[in-house]
Amino acid sequence: MPRWACGVSYLGTQFHGWQKQPALANTVEQVVQHALSSVADHSIDLVCAGRTDAGVHALDQVIHFDSDANRSPDNWLLGVNGLLPESVKLQWVQPVDATFDARYAAIRRRYAYVIYNAEVSHPLWTNRAVWLPRRLAHVGAMQTAAQAWLGEHDFSSFRDRDCQARHPVRTITEFSLVRQGHFCVFYCEGNAFLHHMVRNMMGVLIEIGLGRQPVEWAAEVLAARSRSAAAMTAPPEGLYLAKVYYDAPWHTQLPAVQNFMAAFTGGR
Repeated sequence: MPRWACGVSYLGTQFHGWQKQPALANTVEQVVQHALSSVADHSIDLVCAGRTDAGVHALDQVIHFDSDANRSPDNWLLGVNGLLPESVKLQWVQPVDATFDARYAAIRRRYAYVIYNAEVSHPLWTNRAVWLPRRLAHVGAMQTAAQAWLGEHDFSSFRDRDCQARHPVRTITEFSLVRQGHFCVFYCEGNAFLHHMVRNMMGVLIEIGLGRQPVEWAAEVLAARSRSAAAMTAPPEGLYLAKVYYDAPWHTQLPAVQNFMAAFTGGR
């Protein structure tokens, strides 16, 4: 059966996360699955690159599905987008080999966390960035502290108690910061992430940025391997699944959606 890959962008504010759940009627996966099934005229099952939590957004979530429906890429793209709400849209559709797997073929995921650091909130960024009225006076310390997390580590201190991952070891390849005006955008890239991992890491960095904790605290929290050693979980509205990376041959075959945040941060 032919396999298709898609890039999905969504504003997660109104959704209970990506993954469909029997007790919840409004998830991103459910609305995308329903639209694809309607266009295919048969039931569609989806596989995604990374499940996002309630209130978390995506610039380019990658999914795949199988369908023997006689549809072109434009048929899928235009037909599905016509059925989706304004907060969810396919950005591209591409036929792929049956060996492609949106989840297991992914080698890295890149997240962005957006903070609007100003005395007064901005209505255009409500639910699209975390508003932090108190000045982050120690942004350099936040960048320095995050370097303690690079490499392969046991990230139990940043793992939610409901995390279903088999083990807490993950590899972080980048944790960088771009500050422009009132915006602070943190980019975190790794092979995979635990439940709430990026938001829990940001909770620690915000404490350091506000001067409540020293730079060394980031390494101490990591070494503790206990969630109780860390700070509160940072809010979901600032978090974006920005990009999913694939190895050969997929990295040259799948389109990439431009990172809209690069326009004002200079980030990738």
